[in-house]
This record gives sequence, structure tokens and C-alpha cells, in this order.
Amino acid sequence: MSKVLLVAGLTGLLMTGSAISAPHIFKDKKKHKKETTRAVTPPQDRAAQWADSVFQSLTPEERIAQLIMIRAHSNLGQDHIDAVVKDIQDNKVGGLIFFQGGPVRQANLTNYYQSISKVPLLVAIDGEWGLGMRLDSVISLPRNMMIGAVQDTTLAYDAGKIMGEQCKRLGIHLDFAPDMDVNNNPANPVINDRSFGENKYTVARMGVATIRGMQDAGIMACAKHFPGHGDTNVDSHLDLPTINKTRAQLDSLELYPFREAIAAGVGSIMIAHLYIPAIDKKPNTPTSISYNAVTKLLKNELGYKGLIVTDALEMKGIAKFYTKGQESLQSLLAGNDLMILPSTAAGSVDAIKKAIKAGKIDQDEVDARVKKVLRAKYNLGLWKPQHIDTNNLAADLNAGTDSLRRRIAEAAITLVRNDKKLVPFSPAMTQQKLAVIAVGADASNTFQQAVKAYKPGADVFVFTSRQPIEHIAAIVSRIQRDYQAAIISLHDYSRRPANNFGLSMAERLIVRQLQSEMPTATVAFGNPYALQYFCDASTLVAAYEDDSTTQQVAADLLFGKLGPSGKLPVTVCPGLPSGTGITYQVNQFTALPATTPKDAGMDEQTLAKIDGYANEMIARGAAPGAQVLALKNGKIVYDRCFGHYEYNKATPVSPQSIYDLASVTKVCATTLSVMHLYDEGKLNLDATLGVYLPSVLGTDKAGLRIRDILLHQAGLVAFIPFYKETLYPDGSPDTILYHKIPDPSHTIRVADNMYMENTYVDSIWKKILDSKLSPHQGYVYSDCDFIFLGKIVEQLTGKKLNEYVKETFYAPMGLATTGFLPRERFSLSEIVPTEHEYTFRMQQLHGDVHDPGAAMFGGVSGHAGLFSNAHDLGVIMQMLLNKGSFNGVQYIKPETIDLFTAYNSKISRRGLGFDKPEKDNVSRREPYPAKSASAATFGHTGYTGTCVWADPESGLVFIFLSNRVYPNGGANTKLSTLHIREKMLETLYEAAASRK
Repeated sequence: MSKVLLVAGLTGLLMTGSAISAPHIFKDKKKHKKETTRAVTPPQDRAAQWADSVFQSLTPEERIAQLIMIRAHSNLGQDHIDAVVKDIQDNKVGGLIFFQGGPVRQANLTNYYQSISKVPLLVAIDGEWGLGMRLDSVISLPRNMMIGAVQDTTLAYDAGKIMGEQCKRLGIHLDFAPDMDVNNNPANPVINDRSFGENKYTVARMGVATIRGMQDAGIMACAKHFPGHGDTNVDSHLDLPTINKTRAQLDSLELYPFREAIAAGVGSIMIAHLYIPAIDKKPNTPTSISYNAVTKLLKNELGYKGLIVTDALEMKGIAKFYTKGQESLQSLLAGNDLMILPSTAAGSVDAIKKAIKAGKIDQDEVDARVKKVLRAKYNLGLWKPQHIDTNNLAADLNAGTDSLRRRIAEAAITLVRNDKKLVPFSPAMTQQKLAVIAVGADASNTFQQAVKAYKPGADVFVFTSRQPIEHIAAIVSRIQRDYQAAIISLHDYSRRPANNFGLSMAERLIVRQLQSEMPTATVAFGNPYALQYFCDASTLVAAYEDDSTTQQVAADLLFGKLGPSGKLPVTVCPGLPSGTGITYQVNQFTALPATTPKDAGMDEQTLAKIDGYANEMIARGAAPGAQVLALKNGKIVYDRCFGHYEYNKATPVSPQSIYDLASVTKVCATTLSVMHLYDEGKLNLDATLGVYLPSVLGTDKAGLRIRDILLHQAGLVAFIPFYKETLYPDGSPDTILYHKIPDPSHTIRVADNMYMENTYVDSIWKKILDSKLSPHQGYVYSDCDFIFLGKIVEQLTGKKLNEYVKETFYAPMGLATTGFLPRERFSLSEIVPTEHEYTFRMQQLHGDVHDPGAAMFGGVSGHAGLFSNAHDLGVIMQMLLNKGSFNGVQYIKPETIDLFTAYNSKISRRGLGFDKPEKDNVSRREPYPAKSASAATFGHTGYTGTCVWADPESGLVFIFLSNRVYPNGGANTKLSTLHIREKMLETLYEAAASRK
């Protein structure tokens, strides 16, 4: 049995050595609070104290070894493991850099290696597009060049955040990313699409955003390759590249992104192996070992104080000149702090030790570098025990990756040229015969399948990279004869410029011949530099990556579901420079046709009164903005956005803006699901809670009827403030229950930098089960009712509520925004902030659910958590108005709609799940939801300032979305006291009546 297997099962291993101990955890919250408010040592002082303590425990050789990081793999077998173990135990190296392997294998090895190291190991990885760059079972993020095509830095930040969270989960402290090189040489064989592009401002903006995302996740980023590796045509892995630029040229271009990274607080910078005479004329002196480059330029002139890391010392750019540890010595003399992947760890330590003795470098200087590294270790959390939990590891590493990949693809795909206005394909074009030819693929792929979904009659062809030129004539002749247009997709070509990016002469010829002889749209799934071979194409799309997500999004673009917004990050042809990209917005809401008020039988001047109510709302501070949508007989008659996300008027509300729906979740997620399960015979309204939820058996909740729960008359308490017991007496969150950064035991996100302990959900559930039951209290509106209903949906379907409603309703109905956990699917710029909360999370809530209970359930609950825009909600309510049918699909049975939306209670106005008008509405002084609403009307309101209403008798649907609780909570009741929503809805009835 290998050494790894012997230790893989050990948990909670503490590091040895007197300087290192486990953090003390106080069980008593009050005691903990008292302790932490007493003579608190500043973090940097604590880091220095820890570093000094560890330093004193080491021998001179062990101190030097802290500056050395060696290679580690989890796929090279026992001999490799033994070699790593020897360097850890005998040479006391300071860190490891992991390369290829698998996540669980790497976790087990990391646990083992940490357990045998005298000082906690700094663990690094070279993962520029996430851990998928190195590890199997992990989904890769797009490369930097695709992100460079995006115009919103939010996506770069989100990519950095996910990369950081992946590293954190796998016990990695330092990721050698992002690449901050300006790739201004298309023939660059080593950087190329690892760069954000050729524009220094784009590189700086996207690089800095990535750095912030990574470091906000609690790991150290690394800007590379200083002073700039973009303008080279030699691979420094194989030789020493030369950059013959003046210092002024370097200052104006290559150094700019690094200056910005330094200003942004990047934790480390990697030095490239480059020969740049303008910096150091000494022959055979790579910048990595140049005192002029590292100390004079980076440290002294640019003022950089963070860790300075060499590029791999095994690369030929330096290894051809120095070996046997001399490369490490030369790097140290130049000013580097960490020497990575030297030819020998032992030889490196010996060479540095001899240099100190010979007076080539001062002992104090070496000691200062060692303490600098140790302080960095402390700040990265290495003072705590290092252990990785392998349970659900791969799933955790891939969480959120797919949604981010799609968001990046949607924002990056670039319509480079559209001379004949072929894109988006018009209805007339889609009626014609269409060929789809995948050039370079070996079989039909996602892109072709996606095109066929839009155009079922399309025929697919494949032209492989192995087919000869002789096959071209017959294929082109057939396509030209039998089809009116063709979509050409380029696949599986090389990401490197050598040999024409691997595109064969036959591949290039068939593409150009089709382009010249018929209407074509060409989509390049890969490095955009390859577009240089197709500069004359009339319709050209850069898609950057060749995965299923990007292929689906490209089809969405071609057929008008998605508007293009990306810009070329590099020049691909003389006429197609960096920054090229045709952009436009498309109507994403074609599911709801529009009509004029006149054609719908409504008076337009009367409808205009809604504008006045909206403007009054904003002027009087009832809400900073709103979306208002009205349908009449299935067609949009009123569709307006008002105001801004916040009162500062920075971001205007648009149709794409996404709001927190609060209790509208109850009808547009949970009740929909319950109705569907009722249709399937899986849910009996007169059965009891205990039939469906085993966890309630033995409690007084087991006998509650589902019907009564839907009607809010089961006797449950209205609200339980779960969060209050998780706060210290001064109102701040318990630092044991909540961590700022997720870890294996704190994965439940309740807000930004606030992750709850996983097991506390059980405590919340127990509080609900233990809550007082008052079976004779009558009608009491309760969140607990719908928390139970959400759990029933999950129990009966075996799926999380958010997954079930998406698969059953939202995706089939083509809803673009409706769903839970919006931060996983959209940029923050698309989500309206809800509130500055000062009672629990102490921050602005932006994309995290407003309701504290739903937040503590991880953002998905039966009573709250849904986000959407008005158009998507219009589709849902119109489907219900259509007796469960929409676009020819029957989602819910008509009789079920009738049952649930009718009055179902003798003691309240409620339907089953749905809210309804007061039964004596006409005689009320303040009718609800409007005086003219018929008894058939159904819908719901939400605490954040939202409502959805549908009236089958008048054919009206009314959607109102706002963030009325902004900026500081529910104390602002002006939306209700001004009766804004009621007046708007009544206006719809007036407009309809005035045309009769």
C-alpha cells in the first residue's frame, strides 16, 4: 500500500512544530465576543509575530528552503510522490506547485504532504482559466482572450472569484494568474489567447477585475509575465526571447497593466524569462535574474512590495545558462522572493548558503525574504491546520461554472462582419433550405443540433480535417445546388499560430469557396486570430471557444434570440482591428406579442395616467424605479420602465432589469409546482403534511392538511426571525456560524462575504417544527406554510425547488430571467439592488435574496428567493390566464387552474396559494387589489414592492416590480399608503371601459 493511501483517511491533522497550533474556538459566544474586543493585535502584527516564531524554529538551511517551490502532480505515480516527499522531509521546501492530475487525488496528496511538512506548505497552481486547466473532472473557464471580448469587467471579476473559490476548496493558496501580457504580436507562440488582448487598457481592466475576484475569495493572485511577454515570437519554454524595444515603448505599453495591477494590490508578480536590452544589456541575462528588472524597475521604480516570483526555472529561457541550483541563486540575487521549479531544491539551498558565506548576498537580506514569505503564508491562512474535505469535491469545484461560462459566451461572442444583414436570420430566410457544415469536426455537434432546433429542416454536413482537396468540389456543388444559404462552423483547430493554426489547405479552401458562391455565415469556434484566413467573408462571427455552451449561444445569436455585444480583443485582418464588433439589442420577449392600446380596445390617454403615478412614486420616495407591464387578451398594451436602480440615478431601470420578487415566489414558483404535482396525482390536497415529509412525523405539524397550508389557515405562526439567534448582543453576526469566505463547513451563502455553517439549516428546520401551533387561529398569512410546501415539492420530485421549476416551467417557456440565485446567472449590473440592510447582514443586498429566512436556506425557499423581470412574469401569468397553456404547450390542466385560483376559504379571501380580491371589494373604502377587479382575479404581492395580477373576466394581466425597500428597509410604506399599484391597476380597467 502506498504512503498516500495510508494517510488519505486521516482528518484534522495538525502541523508539527512549536510555532504552529490550531486556532482556539470559543464555544461561548459571549466569552468569544469579550475576548475578541480585548487588546486585539493588528493582523499585520500577528503575521509578523507568527513569521518570527516560525523563523526562529528553523535551521539556516530550512529558512532558505522556504523560498523554494517544487513541482507536484497527482497523476505520476509513486516514484514521483516519493521524490516530492523527500524534498519536503529532507530539504524542507517551502511550497508545492501542482500540475496535471485529479481533484480528489490532489486533495489526498495535499493533505499528506501538509501532514509531513515542518512548516505549512504554500500550495500553488498554474490555473489561468481555473483548475480545469490542470485537473480532470473540473470544468474549465474560458481563456482570457474570450473575456477580453467582453465589455463588462463584472464577468472578469466573477471568473476570478470562481477561480479563487476553486483554489480555496482544494487547499491552494496561490494561483499563477492572471496573464497581464499585452499580446501585440499575433505570432506569439506562448502567450497568444492567454492574454486579454492587444489593447493595454482592456488587459489592465480585465486583469485587475480578475485579481480582485481571486483575492476577494481569499487566495493570492499573480500578475504575469513581468515586464511583458506579449511581443515575442519565441517560446521561453524552449529558448530565451528577445524584445528590442526602447524603455519609452515599454513604459507606454507593456508596463501599463502591471502598474494597474500593483495599484490594485495584487499579491504577487511573476518575472518572465526575457532578454530586454533596454532594461539590462548584460548578455544571456533573462529579466528573471536581472537586478535591473526585478529590484531597480519593479521594486524601486514601481514601488512593488508584494511577493516576487520567478517563472519556472526549469524553462530553457534560463536553464540553458544556469543549472544545479545556480538559477535559484541568480534569481535571489536579482531580488526575487520565491524560486519556483528549480533544477534541484537541495542544490538551490546549497548554492544560496555558499553565496551568503562568500558575501555575495547579505544574511539579513535573505532572512528578510524568508520572513516576507512566512508573513504571506500567515495572511493566506497557513497558521491554521490545513486539511481538505474530499466529500462532494468535484461538485463543489464545478458549482456555478456552467452558468458563468454561458454568461461570458453571451457577452463575448462577436459579430465581426454582417455586410449582407444575414444575421439574425430572418423569418423569410428560415423558410428557405439551409445547410450547416462543420469544418474540422469529426461528427455532428451541439452547434448543428442547436441550429436544427431553430430550423428543423436544416441539413448538416461534416468536413473533417483529414479530408483532401479533391472532396471539395462535390460538396460545394451539392450545397450550392440544393440550399439557399449555408452556416459554416470552424472547429477543433489549434490555439497556436504554427502551421496556420492547424487548419489544412482543404479546410481553408472549402470555407472560402462557399463564402464566395452563396450567402453564408461563418462562425469560428476558437482563437480569433484564425479569422485572418477569412477576411473577405461577408458574415463573420468570432466565438472564441469550442465547447457546447459557446456553440449553443452562437446559434442563439444567429437566430435572433441573443443580440451581439462582444468586440474583437485583437486585430485579425487589416480591415478588422481590435475593437471591431457589431452590437445591437434584440427583443428577448417575442413570446409576448405587442399591440396598440387602440387595437386592444383600450384608451391610450387613460393609460398615460400610469406614467403619472410612477413619476409620483419616484418623486415622493416610494421607490427609486419600477417596471410596469400590462397585457390585454395576451398582448402587451403597456410596457414602461421608470426611474433608476437607486436614488443616485446611476443606473436606469430597463426591461432586462431583474428584481427580487419576495413573496411572488409563492405563486410563481411553489404554487406552480404544487399544481403540477396535483395534476400528476402525486399530491392530495386533503392529505396531511406527515404523508409527504417524514421529518415532521412525531410533531404537531404532521396532521396539518395541505389544503389548509395553501390557504394559510393551518395554524402556523406568521414569521420566525431565525437570524436573531445567530447575532451577538451587539447585533453583529456570530463569527463561528458565519465565515467571510466559504470553506467545507460554511458553504451556505447568505450575503456577500457571509457564509453560514452548513448544519445550521437543521437548527432552522427544528425551530419551525418546534414553533407554536394555533389550530383555531383562523387565517394568518405565514411564510412557514410555503417553506413546508417547498420542502414537499423537493421531497416528491427528488430535485431542489429551483431546479424543478426551471425544468418544468421556466426553460420550456423560454423565460430569460426568472429563477433563483441570480448571481450565478447574471452580472450584478443586470440585478437591481434591494436594500441596505442593517439588522442582519449589515450590507447592501444585491442579487442575494432579501428575505433573511430564505437567505439562510441558501437563497432557495418556497416562500421567497425568486428573481425575474416583468416580461417573464407576464408569460407566467398569461399561461395561467390561458388555463395553463402557452405557445401550444399545456403546462397545467384547466380544471386545476380553476380550482386553485377560485375562492377556497370561508374565512379569508384566499385561493389555493393565490391571493384574490376582497370578497366585498366594491363596498370597501380601500379596495384590493383594485375596485374593478373581478372575483375571478388572482395573483400575489411581494414585500419588496412587487405584484402580479390576472383577471380572466377582463383578459388583463398586470405586473409591477420595484425595490420599494431601498435603501433601508420596510419602514418605507409609501408605495402602499399612496396606493400606487392599486391606482395603476384601476387605470387599466378604466382604459378598457372608456373604449367600449
